[in-house]
Amino acid sequence: MLLPDDVSPYKSTPTFTEETVPAGLLNDHSTKGGTWGLLTVEQGSLLYVITEPGFEEEHTLQTGSSAVITPTHKHHIKPLGSVSFHVVFYR
Repeated sequence: MLLPDDVSPYKSTPTFTEETVPAGLLNDHSTKGGTWGLLTVEQGSLLYVITEPGFEEEHTLQTGSSAVITPTHKHHIKPLGSVSFHVVFYR
């Protein structure tokens, strides 16, 4: 999935690691309507799990790979060992 052409970045998280990831990201959560995210793994790997009914998927992201976070869709992540990553938000 790609980000829509008509969105622009407006904020970014700091880089998180398996030790600094906020607990909320490890449990189901979602962005607000109209807010997209781009989850990028800087080093290592993590599991990105979409739990939104009808859209369930799991993606293992490796160094340099990204995943688009769709507005309002429930999801969570799981670090797979040592990892660093960040999220850029778009609207």
